[in-house]
Amino acid sequence: MAGPSEAPALRRALGKWDLTAIGVNQVIGSAIFLLPSQVAAEIGPWGPLAFMAIGLLSISIALCFAEAGSRFETTGGPYLPARAAFGRFVGFEIGWMMWFARVTSHASVVNGLTVALALYWPPLAEGLPRAATITALTMVLTWINVIGIKQSSWVVNGLTISKLLPLAIFIIGGIWLIEPSHFETMPAVSREQFSAAAILLIFAYGGYEVTGVLAGEAANPRKDVPFAFIACLIIVSVVMSLTSLVATGLLPDVSATKTPIADGARVFLGAGGAALISIGAVLSMTGNNMGQLLNGSRTIFALAENGDLPRWFGKVHASYRTPSNAILFGAGVALALALYGSFAALAAVSAIARLVMYLAVCISTLVLRKRDREIAAQVGAHFPGHRSLGEGGSDPLQAVAPAKFTVPGGAVIPIVASIVALGILAGATRQQLISGVAALAAGAVLFFLAPRNTQS
Repeated sequence: MAGPSEAPALRRALGKWDLTAIGVNQVIGSAIFLLPSQVAAEIGPWGPLAFMAIGLLSISIALCFAEAGSRFETTGGPYLPARAAFGRFVGFEIGWMMWFARVTSHASVVNGLTVALALYWPPLAEGLPRAATITALTMVLTWINVIGIKQSSWVVNGLTISKLLPLAIFIIGGIWLIEPSHFETMPAVSREQFSAAAILLIFAYGGYEVTGVLAGEAANPRKDVPFAFIACLIIVSVVMSLTSLVATGLLPDVSATKTPIADGARVFLGAGGAALISIGAVLSMTGNNMGQLLNGSRTIFALAENGDLPRWFGKVHASYRTPSNAILFGAGVALALALYGSFAALAAVSAIARLVMYLAVCISTLVLRKRDREIAAQVGAHFPGHRSLGEGGSDPLQAVAPAKFTVPGGAVIPIVASIVALGILAGATRQQLISGVAALAAGAVLFFLAPRNTQS
């Protein structure tokens, strides 16, 4: 309980499995219900192996996030190591891009949700019913976010289980009915086809970067955040690879359907199975929206907490102990984009945003290791304990604790992870690059115009 003269602080109520569920919830959204057919259109029955391979490569990036996350106890995610390693401006850009990706993703997914619901009630596809549904859902999820981190965690945990249950039924029931003949003829794959499939899958595995954003509300962040990153990627790699395997093995031509999981479930569960998968997809999108609001608000809160945005965004609600102003602001922007935004242009930003975040964290892993060695050489084994980057001193690097988790293999994994992240750039379209640069430029303008605590 905060004293009479103390500002209220965030409540540390999240355990390692809460953090894991938050990461899984963000990765397993609507894509897994659609992607097996899109990947198969590029590389045929090689799809399940491609899911597995990109999952392993994604784990290399997640290991860098785990090491970086083990240094911090406060809210912020990728923003914190980026600022510590590269300075205030780069850190701000990372935080800005992460927040922007969250609100644009919310806008896109909530529109997808109305499209899915419109299959059962067509008026929801447009006009006032569409706007009312988007507004009502956003308001309900915002309210849950405001009233408490534990309540938010319960909802995320419940929705994560709800989305995994239909997929588990699909995998366990369908794996025994796989037709081996679907894998007898493995076609040759061109470099262009492999690249197109890999880019789809790299994006499909995205979202786990939010796992460390809530460290300021975790009970034991420097231990639990690394666990959650690794556990999240293992879970989603297994689920997504097996889902692709079963869909490819059940359907004669998985690339010919737009709804491969629902159509695959219909093979052995009938119309009821297809409906179950459709319900799972709706719950999955709802959970994804919940996570977007949860993590987006904490990102902008962290920018304010560390003096990079006005203090108003860093206000903690006296009763609920949540960043209420940041939640309401993010929800308002997301709602406006959902109702009025240009989704094609906004969605393109997430590609570059993810690239920027991944590269920053992978390279900061090496930079902060070097800083550890330099400090150790100067002052022996003593390191100052971590505190918020906005506290005490003009050099945030001096406030960074040594990593509690270190990626094995020296520099090999961070370098491989950086190459994987650069692979995203290789597959970016011209529109994605233009949109990403525009978003970075907007962040730069905001950085130089926004009032801030120059002593942090």
